[in-house]
Amino acid sequence: MSLPPTASLPDRQPVLRPYQQEAVRRVVEHFRAGHEPAVVVLPTGSGKSLVIAELARLARGRVLVLAHVRELVEQNHAKYLDYGLEADIFSAGLGRKESTRQVVFGSVQSVVRSLDRFEAKDHPRGGFTLLVIDECHRVSADEDSSYRQVVDRLRQHNPSLKVLGLTATPYRLGQGFIYHRHHHGMVRGEANSFFRDCVFEQPLRLMVKQGYLAPPTRIDAAVERYDFSALRPAVGGLYAEDELNRVVASSRATPGIVAEVIERARERQGVMLFAATVAHAEEVLGYLPAGEAALITGGTGPREREAVIAAFKARRLKFLVNVAVLTTGFDAPHVDLIAILRPTESVSLYQQIVGRGLRPSPGKRDCLILDYAGNPWDLYAPEVGSPRPDSNAEPVQVECPACGHANLFWGKRDGDRVIEHFGRRCQGLVDSRQCSFRFRFKVCGDCGAENDIAARRCHGCDTLLVDADDKLKQALRLKDARVLRVSGMQLEATVNGRGLPRLKVTYHDEDGATLVEWFALETPAQRGAFAAAFLRTHLRAPGTPWWPTSPEEVVAEQRRLRAPDFVVGRKVGRHWQVREKLFDYRGRYRTAEAAE
Repeated sequence: MSLPPTASLPDRQPVLRPYQQEAVRRVVEHFRAGHEPAVVVLPTGSGKSLVIAELARLARGRVLVLAHVRELVEQNHAKYLDYGLEADIFSAGLGRKESTRQVVFGSVQSVVRSLDRFEAKDHPRGGFTLLVIDECHRVSADEDSSYRQVVDRLRQHNPSLKVLGLTATPYRLGQGFIYHRHHHGMVRGEANSFFRDCVFEQPLRLMVKQGYLAPPTRIDAAVERYDFSALRPAVGGLYAEDELNRVVASSRATPGIVAEVIERARERQGVMLFAATVAHAEEVLGYLPAGEAALITGGTGPREREAVIAAFKARRLKFLVNVAVLTTGFDAPHVDLIAILRPTESVSLYQQIVGRGLRPSPGKRDCLILDYAGNPWDLYAPEVGSPRPDSNAEPVQVECPACGHANLFWGKRDGDRVIEHFGRRCQGLVDSRQCSFRFRFKVCGDCGAENDIAARRCHGCDTLLVDADDKLKQALRLKDARVLRVSGMQLEATVNGRGLPRLKVTYHDEDGATLVEWFALETPAQRGAFAAAFLRTHLRAPGTPWWPTSPEEVVAEQRRLRAPDFVVGRKVGRHWQVREKLFDYRGRYRTAEAAE
């Protein structure tokens, strides 16, 4: 590639670290083989802008690099200039709208408003061949989103457009993982994810171990904390501001918390405080030393925001309070104390916050993390990919009995044993396709195929699956059917009428009605039938290896088992037989659990 006439090589060109070189190599290799959108995952402070610059330098066609804030546009552009190359900037916030050079760095907000400026007919090189999206976890699943509009327009002029996303946290609340397959051989997001493959990921722990990032030091706060434990995320996975305010506004902990932050900060260079709400942030600011602290919120004007950030980076301010606006795209390497005064909805957000303090800087030994909100996240633990089901759940590994893949699900342990997990399907890849084993499922009545518990059509025969509400409604109309809203399940090791050992399972409803199942476990065939007919659906940790050989063993370990939400029985002669059990029910009828 020849340099433009105006460019001059700098005295010293950037040198890529080994993991950056590997990331570039994997991207080039991926796009040589096809056009499916790809993701590179690099922790905050790992030099994504240098990887972007190298890819733009290597590209033969036109390149558009998008970011959501002007600071990132400017940062990525500056890194490309370090090569002695020239590139345009298209960002209203930076006062520049240029789009004629081979490489353009733009803000998505400005570009989507001026898509006609990026038409192929307006450039001798034709359409763009590579689109790079920084902080790509912000790409919405909504096809009308700004990023998707840009992609669609560029693809009109070049159907072979290659789309690369970079992020430190490839997870989006309410959506899960933003890509489908991981290069380690596992499925993460849905099959219809916009990004198909994560082609490279650099672990945060390895970055710290190799000295590329400052080690985070988390300590237990010595003063009272905020109690956000009763809060539950609203629709979309975010906490409601009025709920957050209810906790912090009535708390007497704030003055003591801020006082401790100030004390801990005596030997620190730069302090960032993440508040729960604007009102909370204003209260926090009032307790910080006058003249040494400032506040940035979503309502802070561009000029004031720029002035505050400049003063903080120049160390004229020591304390910077913010409310959910400096979690990405903010670079102040001297920050060595992070105070978290808000709950974080996911480990991704927690990593973004802590990541503000992990960049190395002269005289910086580590980054002190003070968490006053009781956040349960392990900084090094990967995202699970689904909402946390309850506050007691933790990431657990569950091996697939079909392919052996070590899945990561939310679950619960008893010591080293996983006694419950909430996984639905194996995340392993078998011959480049997702393993078909399902931990939780509903069975098609026509072909017997196991389907996802939320599926509406059978993946095997495309038959419309019978809705759980329809099953209950139909059973309630029958005179010889009994429907139990299960309030309890009782297990008993007993003997049948002929004196043979049996497991008796009794289901109770709220009105005292019951239905009973009997199981024999004496022979291998009987134990296999019990596993298929009972354990497969009743295990709290389905797929885990547990093969009880007697009724007594089942009773002793009954904490491993869960009760169904509804049981449907049919009368056969003088007796009732269990015909249907509904688990994971989400419908119009009330469950017994909902009444508690």
